[in-house]
Amino acid sequence: MTAFARKVKPPRSMIVRSLIAGTVGMFPITSDVVSRTRKADPQPRRYPVRFGTAELVRDADRGNAWLVSVDGVAQSYVDLDDPAHLEFDYVRRFADVVDRLPPGPLDALHIGGAACTLPRYVGASRPGSRQLVFDADGELVELVRAQLGLRVPGLRVRVTDGREGLATRRPGSADLVVVDAFERATLAGGLATLEATRAIAEILRTRGLYLANITDGSGLPFARRFLATLLAVFPEVMLLADPGVLRGRRFGNLVLAASAAELPTAEIAQRTASAAFPARCVWGAELRKLAGKAAPITDGDAPPPPSPPDDVLGLF
Repeated sequence: MTAFARKVKPPRSMIVRSLIAGTVGMFPITSDVVSRTRKADPQPRRYPVRFGTAELVRDADRGNAWLVSVDGVAQSYVDLDDPAHLEFDYVRRFADVVDRLPPGPLDALHIGGAACTLPRYVGASRPGSRQLVFDADGELVELVRAQLGLRVPGLRVRVTDGREGLATRRPGSADLVVVDAFERATLAGGLATLEATRAIAEILRTRGLYLANITDGSGLPFARRFLATLLAVFPEVMLLADPGVLRGRRFGNLVLAASAAELPTAEIAQRTASAAFPARCVWGAELRKLAGKAAPITDGDAPPPPSPPDDVLGLF
């Protein structure tokens, strides 16, 4: 998981503390075994993980809320006392779509976990849900378990590459698949390809939902190709993005939703337009026009990844 988009309520105290983080020492993860429970008092420090250096920072504006970043890139924000509080606006867009699914528990697969913000939200809002998270950074998973806990009913976390994990899932086994796994600014491990998208479509049930978080900037070259990839597999596709990002004026997050069933586009458009940070909802002919003549991404293809500005990859 990664976050370049604006947060719903920027916790300024966290930003100030992160700016002085260079004076804080790095501490190894000290738990002897992987546990579902967290320590009584999480330790706001820096920790070595597989893909860099993770930092755990408390939000002084909320009593038990924490930001997890890796090498200065925000990965997750969780409020341990209130899993319904979603600080990053792109995660809020995820929740807007999930909330429109039929009521009741979900069978969900999440590729990319970090602090498991969305799984915690689904667990709280849809009791009885069964959720599986794939994350390739075992040290980061251990950090989250040890410091923030993962005692969410029905939640399991498996350390594995996303594509390898997809190959283990049965057809028609999920109501929801969420892809939010990054290597800096692009989806990790070939998760944006046509082959991966077909594998996800096979895992989904008839009315299942695929959600993905991507990033892009000027001209949206990666987003257009990813749209073409989704449109080649799913009959229903929807995009949610900040108007400035959608117009290519700044680098940021774009949320994509896809399904074999009809998507509640009008409801989502109304909700996101009135959000604290409004988002545009694009679907149908406008979405196909946005994709234009872009070609789907394949495993044999290597399109240039999005190139974020240097000042974007951090806390702001």
